[in-house]
Amino acid sequence: MTIEISREARQEAIASIERYFQENMEEKIGNIAAGALLGYFLEEIGPLIYNKAVADVQERLQARVAELDYEVHEDEFQYWRKFDGLQRNR
Repeated sequence: MTIEISREARQEAIASIERYFQENMEEKIGNIAAGALLGYFLEEIGPLIYNKAVADVQERLQARVAELDYEVHEDEFQYWRKFDGLQRNR
């Protein structure tokens, strides 16, 4: 699965890469090189981050599904039990 980002997000990411190089590296990086570096990261490292996020969501959803039984459970056949309790109190 190819990870794609919106045009606006791509432009912001490229600007961020350019700024990072400007402030932290000895040489500047141009717009085209920053775009190529972004493409590399999206293709090479993006799936790792994506898969981790999917696994985290699956884990949280499974935990929530496991809790459903406790949250929405209703005991069966309760109608007569309320009358049985009243008769004992008489």
